[in-house]
Amino acid sequence: MATNITIVGSRDRQISEFLKIAGMNSISIPVQDLDRLASSAGPAPDAIVIDLRDDEALPSGLAAVKRHHPTMGVVIVAARLDPALMLDAMRAGVNELVAEPMTQVDLKAAIDRVVQHRQPKAAGQIFAFIGAKGGVGTTTIAVNVATALRKLSKQRTLLIDLNLACGDAAVFLGAEPRFSVVDAIENRHRLDSAFFHGIALPTKAGPDLLASSDRPTLRPVDVGAISAVVEFAASEYPFVVLDVPRSDSALLDQLEQVSRLTIAANQEIATVRAAARLAAALRQRYGKHRVDVVVSRYDKDSDIGKDDIARTVGSPIRHLFPSDYRAAVEALNIGRPVVSENQTKLAASYIEFSRSLAGFTETVAETPKSAGLFGRFSARAK
Repeated sequence: MATNITIVGSRDRQISEFLKIAGMNSISIPVQDLDRLASSAGPAPDAIVIDLRDDEALPSGLAAVKRHHPTMGVVIVAARLDPALMLDAMRAGVNELVAEPMTQVDLKAAIDRVVQHRQPKAAGQIFAFIGAKGGVGTTTIAVNVATALRKLSKQRTLLIDLNLACGDAAVFLGAEPRFSVVDAIENRHRLDSAFFHGIALPTKAGPDLLASSDRPTLRPVDVGAISAVVEFAASEYPFVVLDVPRSDSALLDQLEQVSRLTIAANQEIATVRAAARLAAALRQRYGKHRVDVVVSRYDKDSDIGKDDIARTVGSPIRHLFPSDYRAAVEALNIGRPVVSENQTKLAASYIEFSRSLAGFTETVAETPKSAGLFGRFSARAK
């Protein structure tokens, strides 16, 4: 099938002739019609090529196009490689820049790269953890599962702290992130590999982290944008772990792409009842086969046993994490997950659960990925 390209703002036929030689279909539109492209209900082109050889400023309509078609490739043709233009282009979500003297081979190669980038990737597995009440250890479980998945699989794993403000995942991982999940949400139109991996922080424990913001958000957050960020993350990482706040009912209704939803409870009667209500709501929304309940800090001598919890929540308990307060607190205080050093029953329990959750028994080799032209430029600029 031929590639469909929209040429924007070109005053000569050179670009369309080059694309015809490459076997691509193209149409040309004036710059002012970019807004119409953004609002069109029809299929989007595979890529747009913006001719800036007579105008070094990015068109204002590009932002609207990227908001409505975030995966569509954008190639700029410029008179020269100007650093200021390259920086503006990166911020606007442009994928490739071709400078004069432009050849047909250069232009085709740039378009091929952005079109290949747009092809759907095999989505990674997404595991969401939700506390039945506050203080049940949801973040502890999420952090240790993400670390265990990275350790067991040898594949890239991402932990997203969806507590948009003042979440604790960074503390558990001993990380000091410069960017947060809010940066990803507010820049949804810029989502590509180079941008995303620029804000996700690699941690010493193994998983990458998209952290909570360290300050409250001053305006409502579009939960649809959160869903888009999670979906994009799954196209970049084989495993994505979500620490989900139970208090955001709108967010709980945006987890359709999640592979498993795990509710964390403990052996307190109020928490068990809350877990039962939450489990019922999530099963109705997503199906009972995708919803699990686990128990943290399990004490076999407690008045409330495993069977009591199972009867109340209406399903078998997926896993029991043993109580080891000292190990958990020590791990938190030094910013190193328990599973980083598998020398306790608690660490072994997290690893056993993670292995079962992901459904693997053997380690998988990691395949390095290229960040593309702007990714290389970003790396040099840091």
